[in-house]
Amino acid sequence: MVLFAGVTDVVKWVQATSLETILEGMVEYLEADFRRWPAFEKAPRVASHSDVGVIELMPTSDGELYAFKYVNGHPANPLRGLQTVTAFGVLADVASGYPLLVAEMTVLTALRTAATSVLAAKYLARPDATTMALIGTGTQAEFQAIAFRTVLGINTLRVFDTDPAAVAKLRRNLEPLGFEIHTAASAAEAVDGAHIVTTCTADKANATIVTADMVQPGQHLNAIGGDCPGKTELDATILVPGSVFVEFTPQTRIEGELQQVSPDFPVTELWNVITGDAAGRSSRDQITVFDSVGFAIEDFTMLRYLRDSIVGTAFARDIDLVVDPDDPKDLFGLVAGSNAPVPA
Repeated sequence: MVLFAGVTDVVKWVQATSLETILEGMVEYLEADFRRWPAFEKAPRVASHSDVGVIELMPTSDGELYAFKYVNGHPANPLRGLQTVTAFGVLADVASGYPLLVAEMTVLTALRTAATSVLAAKYLARPDATTMALIGTGTQAEFQAIAFRTVLGINTLRVFDTDPAAVAKLRRNLEPLGFEIHTAASAAEAVDGAHIVTTCTADKANATIVTADMVQPGQHLNAIGGDCPGKTELDATILVPGSVFVEFTPQTRIEGELQQVSPDFPVTELWNVITGDAAGRSSRDQITVFDSVGFAIEDFTMLRYLRDSIVGTAFARDIDLVVDPDDPKDLFGLVAGSNAPVPA
């Protein structure tokens, strides 16, 4: 039997545990796994691109556990009543090759993305940050807001989206939670006065959501929307050597804001900052950029955290996913049962 956590299970787990508790726990787990970054197998995700979106596999292993995530990104899906992103994942035992956990990962990806964003900001943003701009108020926005308030105490939001309904949705979800929200008429107005700027737009296009003239000294830019080839959000001139921090450099050069600069543009991987091997923010007025595209180790961490949280609870159940014949060498006997033909 294999542990299974479907959508209903994960939603009930989140509701019973609280987003704040889960995000705090995920940041702790992520920080621990980033500190042992060299122990993981690392490769850019395996992607199948089409004119309307992308389907990806994201695998990694630390030698004891193996994990992968299946995930899509189809920006036009909401027009058909579908999610832009859907995902599921598997955590497996390296020693036997047996799967240990199968889980939905649409909700879990939102949680791990928010936790990764705030982990980066913990090391890169000004410690006195109080206000965040949210450019793009789709499915990820509320998770980002709650993560940044939970970990960094940021309660004031300046929000902008080209879709007024998306902004209304965000206000409807977050205002009852006590957030102070200013709806901006433009991206520039949202960025003005914010200490942290999170861009999380969905269009698969080389866009310039934030231009260099908008950016102010001391801001930290959390660029999470540019997550596939041909999709960007920042003016390339914002990317200054010594200011750009990434997850896994080879993948970010293919998918992130780094698509806009030379292949040898210098960046710092976040794990080096967390271990103390590299500097993060060097001054109060420095502009820092977390060029985040999402990496498999973060999904590994999410699945590991979920398993540790739900084993032995009502938020998981066993499914009959892997065959278990009495004789491991007699798979045919399992299928044929008592009606198996007897050789002449």
